[in-house]
Amino acid sequence: MSETVIKAEGLGKKYIIGHQGKGAYKTFREQMVQGVKTVFSKTGKLFSGQQVVEGDEMEEFWALKDLNFEVKRGERVGIVGKNGAGKSTLLKILSRITEPATGKVYINGRVASLLEVGTGFHPELTGRENIYLNGAIMGMTRAEIKRKFDEIVDFSGVEKFLDTPVKRYSSGMYVRLAFSVAAHLEPEILIVDEVLAVGDAEFQKKCLGKMKDVSSNEGRTVLFVSHNLMALSSLCSKGIYLKNGKIQQQGSIEEVLATYSREGAETNMNEWRGNAGDEHVLVTKAKAWCMNEEFGFFSHKDIVIELEGEILKPVYGLILGFTLWSQFDYQLAYCLFDDADPDLEIKTHPAGAFRKRFVIPANTLAAGNYRIQFDVGIHNQKRIINNECDLEFSVENIAGIGRKYLTNIKGSKSIFRPAWSAEKFNS
Repeated sequence: MSETVIKAEGLGKKYIIGHQGKGAYKTFREQMVQGVKTVFSKTGKLFSGQQVVEGDEMEEFWALKDLNFEVKRGERVGIVGKNGAGKSTLLKILSRITEPATGKVYINGRVASLLEVGTGFHPELTGRENIYLNGAIMGMTRAEIKRKFDEIVDFSGVEKFLDTPVKRYSSGMYVRLAFSVAAHLEPEILIVDEVLAVGDAEFQKKCLGKMKDVSSNEGRTVLFVSHNLMALSSLCSKGIYLKNGKIQQQGSIEEVLATYSREGAETNMNEWRGNAGDEHVLVTKAKAWCMNEEFGFFSHKDIVIELEGEILKPVYGLILGFTLWSQFDYQLAYCLFDDADPDLEIKTHPAGAFRKRFVIPANTLAAGNYRIQFDVGIHNQKRIINNECDLEFSVENIAGIGRKYLTNIKGSKSIFRPAWSAEKFNS
């Protein structure tokens, strides 16, 4: 049996939140008296080690409640959940930055964490000095750090600025050096929050490869929080889904991401109404539905994508289209509503109302969760809308028994439901 390096039992974290009361109007004298009382009250709490809270009314807020899980040596665990689910709070407890209110955590091994941009760096020290500082904090000798020094600098790509105080670094340079330090100073447990989103795509890919390498080849444990489901799917083998401070599901990363995506799709309407755009174009409605079905999306039926709005004044080179994304954030297709137009010339679209419709033929999408991101813009000039009217829907398969098309290989299910044909040959 593999060695357990992290074990949480009944883990919880509570905060006290203050709310400003809506009482009667106070005179200036009453405000002054209240201010003096507040100063003495806060001072007393500060000296007694209590949490100092602003407000007249207090409320208990459980960021985490009754968490129980184990992580084995060498595992790569992805943690998912919406903003406010408790992911960062959990990582801070595991990094020993904050203490739990209830329960216990057992950690076996040195922990290196990358939680926020600049965490663990002294802004007045140079990059070189911060490398040695971080190594010393982790209990490494100067000789051990020196042995890894060239690898750290080479991986980070900030050699030119190594003797510059890190307060002069951009956020991307901060993350490059911080990740390189955390990954190369031989921690048994590497904890990485969403800060990698600050780096460019090439460096993110490099970091994912490094995390996979230190886990597979060196037996280190990785805990990784991200909203990039594709990155989680490609890197991790195990997942934990947090919802409202509690563990909603834990198990294989494929099952956890499927549940997370499905619940996300259920809470999002497949129809949007509103006003999005600028002085050129106004989008008022976006909708996805399954042909001849009142509820649900089914793989054996046509799926219709519709966009409505108004062109407020003539626009040269207007673009109306959408991108289809999978539940793991793979870009599956990019379509323009006028793709079938034989006239390839860029033209001026006259002012007036419009309704564009695109049909995804039956037996194209396999069962799974999908997202539509609309693209409205002007050719080679600007994008008019971004994610204001995105749609999400979940496709079910009821036309066959247990069709998979591909095994669950790290979220790489096929999106196609091939229409097979058979031909009999005479022997």
